[in-house]
Amino acid sequence: MKRQIHLLTLPQMPFFCFPESVGIYRDEPDHRVFRKAGALNNFNIHYVASGKGYVEVDNKVYELGAGEAVLYLPMQTQRYYSSEDDPWDVRWIHFYGSGLQNYFIERDFHKSQLWSLRHPAAFEQAHEALLLEAETHRMLDLPHLSTLTYALLAVFVEQASPLTGNKHNTSGKRILELLPMMQQEAAEPFILEEWAERLGVSSYYFCKLFRSVMEMTPMDFITRCRLQMAKQWLLERKDITIGQIAVDAGYPSVSYFNKRFMEHEGMTPSEYRRLYEV
Repeated sequence: MKRQIHLLTLPQMPFFCFPESVGIYRDEPDHRVFRKAGALNNFNIHYVASGKGYVEVDNKVYELGAGEAVLYLPMQTQRYYSSEDDPWDVRWIHFYGSGLQNYFIERDFHKSQLWSLRHPAAFEQAHEALLLEAETHRMLDLPHLSTLTYALLAVFVEQASPLTGNKHNTSGKRILELLPMMQQEAAEPFILEEWAERLGVSSYYFCKLFRSVMEMTPMDFITRCRLQMAKQWLLERKDITIGQIAVDAGYPSVSYFNKRFMEHEGMTPSEYRRLYEV
């Protein structure tokens, strides 16, 4: 099955990024691409939703499976192909923009071509939204196409980690499944051992695994959740004191709450409340 849309290249591109083409190849065991260096002057991402395929980099062959992707910068040699016995479901996008080269280089995305996405569903949803817009309206809404392209790239940049020989295991996926529960219970006392026990691993391995999946510690994540709740309450619960909001958000010390809030927001909770209060 193929879904693919090729769009007109804009000669004077007013947007940060824009899609040249976007699509899905599924159950295509003969899918095989080879482009010499200099043949293609745009960026492209090929992401594997299921099945497997292969990418050749510097005369070495690498297998890509579900949740993994290859990113090509302009003018690079490209050689990739589907597995014949387990054809990949590959979601791809070719895109361009005058500021993209620096955007990727500043974030070290020129240092690897192969990537693993920590939260594949987010990328797949963003890709489907872009593909559906392109299929439905073609180029009738250029700003929307550009916005959806940037949303897809933002997810990729935020979620991607360089692919090494270690595949993400099922425990890594279970970390992602724990996140909604951790967010919901963020105001409760955070007991690392209890969360590690829910995953069936040691506290040390839970922290190591969490950092590899989320690129932050469990406590950093809890802090983000607590402060997000506190920001909402500062505006919604106008008659509640800062001290009570600190306690409700999991901070028995209002001074420590003020310190963490200042670190993230650059102002105190009182200043934030005054600034955004209607």
